[in-house]
Amino acid sequence: MQQRILVLGGAGYIGSHTVYALVESGAQVVVADNLETGHRAALHPEAKFYQGDIRDGAFLDNLFTHEKVEGVIHFAANSLVGESMENPLKYYDNNVGGTRVLLSAMLRHGVKHIVFSSTAATYGEPAQIPILESDPARPTNAYGETKLAMERMFHWTEQAHGLKYASLRYFNASGAHPHGAIGEAHAPETHLVPLILQAALGKRASIQIYGDDYPTRDGTCVRDYIHVCDLADAHILAINYLLAGNPSDIFNLGNGVGFTVKEVLTAAEQVVGHAIPRQTTARRAGDPAQLVASSEKARSILKWDPQRADIHRIIEDAWRWHAAHPDGFAD
Repeated sequence: MQQRILVLGGAGYIGSHTVYALVESGAQVVVADNLETGHRAALHPEAKFYQGDIRDGAFLDNLFTHEKVEGVIHFAANSLVGESMENPLKYYDNNVGGTRVLLSAMLRHGVKHIVFSSTAATYGEPAQIPILESDPARPTNAYGETKLAMERMFHWTEQAHGLKYASLRYFNASGAHPHGAIGEAHAPETHLVPLILQAALGKRASIQIYGDDYPTRDGTCVRDYIHVCDLADAHILAINYLLAGNPSDIFNLGNGVGFTVKEVLTAAEQVVGHAIPRQTTARRAGDPAQLVASSEKARSILKWDPQRADIHRIIEDAWRWHAAHPDGFAD
């Protein structure tokens, strides 16, 4: 019997790639998305789509009544750090409030398994590198704080009602599906790899390097980049882990290898075949010097084995998408 999985936020960047991977694995997939930041063109043609908001309990009741799903994968959240500091109540309303409405609906309809898209932002300034799941969670922005609040909501809902959850704290999602039909398209764009490739395409004048005086090997920030398709695989492993009766848990998802901003720029220049204009400016407030994950727990327990860790591979797949879709899904 085929699994039937509900993907919330399945028209977004990581959600759409997870939907593609689920369909390729043989699952039946139902997608719900309000299309605030997602794209209808990113939807898999074989996934059943409902347009609506997780803050709408009647919408969720209708969905769960008509779609007998075994588990939920939850990507439906706002995720811009800067915006979360300017408008924290928006993030508490959608991320925390929406998840409360969602969990209430799941319990009403007897759905007890959920994989949650969390973030490295729950850690704040890391206590050590690489970061372990047992390290302190001290967010330094409202986005990370709401994700941590959602994790705690899952924990207490399990204590009271037996909900089983897997929280996946991931690092810098990058790349695109190898077939080139879906990729990363945000407005505004805040992620380094697409910003670099937009500069390579002439869509922006240059790439900004925020600070070159960090205590790193070349003075620029170090981050752990993970291919979006490897992330998608981890979500499938996590929902299967829960459906097999395993206990709730939290997992980091990263490659355990950090690249500086300048190293990513150099790799991108090698992929696109020409120099990419750059400007160095002042540090941004709140940017840690290094964020690198230990994902040994996910590898050991979920049997996750990322296949696309090479930074050139990540950028090559992203470049295939951006070169063919310079205006994102507007193309």
